[in-house]
Amino acid sequence: MIYLEPSAENIIDTPANIAAAGFTLVNSWKKLTGHLERHPGTLLVVLGAGVEFGAAVEFAAYQRVKSPAMGVVLLRRQVTPQMLADAMRAGIREVADLDDPAAIKAACTRALEVSRALRSAVQSNRDSSSAEGKVVTIFSGKGGCGKSTVATNLAVALAAGGSRRVCLIDLDLQFGDVAIMLQLTPVRSIADAIGMAGRLDEPGLRSLLTRYCPGVDVALAPAGPAEGEHVTRDLVTELINVAKSLFDFVVIDTPPFFSDQVLSALDVSDLYVPVVTPDLPTLKSVRLTLDMFDVLEYPRERRLALLNRANSQVGLTIADVEEAVGTPMAVHMPSSRDVPVSINKGVPIALDDPNNPVSQAIRHLANRCADVDEGTTPVEVKRRVPIFGRRR
Repeated sequence: MIYLEPSAENIIDTPANIAAAGFTLVNSWKKLTGHLERHPGTLLVVLGAGVEFGAAVEFAAYQRVKSPAMGVVLLRRQVTPQMLADAMRAGIREVADLDDPAAIKAACTRALEVSRALRSAVQSNRDSSSAEGKVVTIFSGKGGCGKSTVATNLAVALAAGGSRRVCLIDLDLQFGDVAIMLQLTPVRSIADAIGMAGRLDEPGLRSLLTRYCPGVDVALAPAGPAEGEHVTRDLVTELINVAKSLFDFVVIDTPPFFSDQVLSALDVSDLYVPVVTPDLPTLKSVRLTLDMFDVLEYPRERRLALLNRANSQVGLTIADVEEAVGTPMAVHMPSSRDVPVSINKGVPIALDDPNNPVSQAIRHLANRCADVDEGTTPVEVKRRVPIFGRRR
């Protein structure tokens, strides 16, 4: 563990006590870089309040690719919502109040727990090179069912605060909504993989990804519809195959129709999540979709149908829905006004309000995808704000 603080007045404790806690104190970026070169297995770096915020963000963004298991904790005297958002997207795991030693200790403890879990996962992957991530594709043959809402929330729920690695792919190549729902700027997108077709590797894929929060990286849809037309079926297959070799889960959001690109994703998927809403046009579309799944011989036991707006009083019961589409609903997700609020904030409700019934339904879906026995060891997406310590 290493603690960088260029300004002596911002040191939270005496150097002796810092050393006693296991930290190596350095006062310059040069010394920090030298330490990391000598100790590549470092699991935690604490950046003091004297570190300029832009430099801290740049450092974290670089290290999340170079050393994904290493955690970065940032200390500040004042914390703003925008600072929290920028820090999270750069890969900083925790932002803690410099004047709250208990919060700093808790933040470092949480960051170390994630680092150790990630290091164990990386080691396990090295020991078992055949292990690959699970591909989960969200699909519905009709727009407006909430596919992107389910996909974005499922991705953060599966990440479980950074303890798992999740790649979210927006495969709606013409009109993808993931970027705007997460308020991400698509500097790089899937279209940038076109020049790497046939030779896409780990560095190439990582160069396309945009970090959203700890554990979640996003492959965004192209900014314009015309760019998506040049993304071929073979390139999509290549993209997914590389992603599942690097991530524990690959979550794919799709457009509301079958295309060559969508079929390529479905062909390599481990789980299929048809999204259903209780209205007749959607029920007809879903029934046709599931019939198509049968024709394509996608296993029924790998389908986890999700009923969105399950509590809507529209004259159709859950039994009516299941009879109409010909399959049981694995997850019942209620309607909530908090969902559009979370979308407008750019924060999935599973992060913004983990106790919301919608978040609980998403967590149930995540547990089903991860084969977690909810009766014994449920996976929970831990609080959002405490991840960064106490707000002032």
